Amino acid sequence: MAERVKLFQESVIREMTRLGDETGAVNLSQGLPDFDPPQQVLDAAQKAIYGQQNQYTFPFGSLEFREAVAKKTSDANNISADPETEVTVTCGVSEAVMSTVLALTDPGDEVIIFEPWYENYVPDCYLAGVKPVFFEQQLPDYHIDFDRLEKLIHPKTRLIIINTPQNPNGKVFSSEELLNISKLCQKYGLIALSDEIYEHIYYDQNQHISPASVDGMKERTVTISGLGKTYSVTGWRVGWAVAPAELTGPIRKVHDYLTVCAPAPFQAAGIKALELPQSYYQEMRQKYALRRQLLLDALDKTGMIHYKPGGAYYVMVDFTRIQWDKELYKKSHWTDDRGFAEYLAREIGIAVVPGSSFYTGQNKGTNQVRFNFAKTRATLQKAVNRLKALTEI
Repeated sequence: MAERVKLFQESVIREMTRLGDETGAVNLSQGLPDFDPPQQVLDAAQKAIYGQQNQYTFPFGSLEFREAVAKKTSDANNISADPETEVTVTCGVSEAVMSTVLALTDPGDEVIIFEPWYENYVPDCYLAGVKPVFFEQQLPDYHIDFDRLEKLIHPKTRLIIINTPQNPNGKVFSSEELLNISKLCQKYGLIALSDEIYEHIYYDQNQHISPASVDGMKERTVTISGLGKTYSVTGWRVGWAVAPAELTGPIRKVHDYLTVCAPAPFQAAGIKALELPQSYYQEMRQKYALRRQLLLDALDKTGMIHYKPGGAYYVMVDFTRIQWDKELYKKSHWTDDRGFAEYLAREIGIAVVPGSSFYTGQNKGTNQVRFNFAKTRATLQKAVNRLKALTEI
């Protein structure tokens, strides 16, 4: 086994999905919806498949889809982009992140990652031979101390990864936070890698702001998003990276040799997805807000503490206030987040993700688990009914 592979483990999220399947638990672990995409998007995919759009596109995407991404990025993100030189279509957001890290860093460079983080970011760094540097956001509201953040920046710091809305905690970066990040990027010559896969999913008074739209950031930001979460097509693996031409060039080189191109018929269907009216996004947010409230109400009744997510479709929960009797504790080996997650799957019938998989170092996130509410109301209600068992402990 190569030394770089020894630095990280297999995906805990996917592992917990397998545990859920094994135990028959309701899957609130992996971020995949259990409902259908918009019918017109499915129809467009079928039409593309039967319309002979099944061969390679250009490695960086079909021109028609790149044009649709550029229009969407201008309209929704306030970022202008030339589809010929500044848009790269990738096999999902995960590949876009990996391609960007490989293209824009050298071995020995450093990448700043906000903690808690989506689990792919750290292995991406290790595979590229760069050092991940972690900035822990402070509970209860995942506060960012920018003086402390600035102290992490060194001559070898090359990238800072931003994820807004954030997985796993649902934090939405504010305009003030993004302005402060912009100042640091400009002061130290950093490039921002902005993962915005949940860009259309936000609640209450929150609004999504793309870092590249902030003054001084367009020329130093790679904006990454995709179809998967917004249109409930996580298995299609279609994403994109929007960046200045001088950053796009090396990203395209890496992408070409990693995957050649994203699935052609799903790029064609993606054009239809990006043409959906604003009412689609408004209705989607309303439905997710109702699902969020259903789960949060149930969690409140158990005594677990949570941060109310402002975006995405996850909730990070502190389970330490739940009371249990000593015999149950002994039987369940419920000593940390992994033990509690396995107890939930095997005894309660709900699959979640241990919180420590979103942190590095000892004793971080060990009192937390992540719930996902991208499910039908019927699925969530089944989970809510099972959560009632925790109130009886």
